[in-house]
Amino acid sequence: MYRFTDLNGNPVTFIFEKNAFPIEPQHVLVLARYRGNWLLTRHPKRGLEFPGGKREAGETVREAAERELYEETGGIPENLQYIGEYCVDDQVRGPFVKAVFYADIGRLETKHDYLETDGPVLVEGDLVEKLQSSSFSFLMKDGVVETALRHVE
Repeated sequence: MYRFTDLNGNPVTFIFEKNAFPIEPQHVLVLARYRGNWLLTRHPKRGLEFPGGKREAGETVREAAERELYEETGGIPENLQYIGEYCVDDQVRGPFVKAVFYADIGRLETKHDYLETDGPVLVEGDLVEKLQSSSFSFLMKDGVVETALRHVE
């Protein structure tokens, strides 16, 4: 179990287990690799980040992870692993849980629309060393991504 504070001052608990919290995950985050590089997406306002988002009605968290990955990057996973969950005790909106996945991408499809993102970006090398760069989203800098990256490597 890992505990830290996010950039908004909210307590975060990260556990490498499924169903770790009494709240069901309604959000997903996918750490993805393609041909040895990290597969991220560029959000036009926040910057570089891993694909992810909210679960839609009737969707499992796995289906949400696959959908978000494809919508934001065109990535088709050949391997998708559930690696854990984290709970953010949001002081304003209430607590929420996000499921974290790791994916090996088999292929990238070129799309005309990547919805709310500018599409796929491949980053090579040690991503942990690069996370504090201004080109990365604040969502990549709160401890969840670094902890998950160290876990999968």
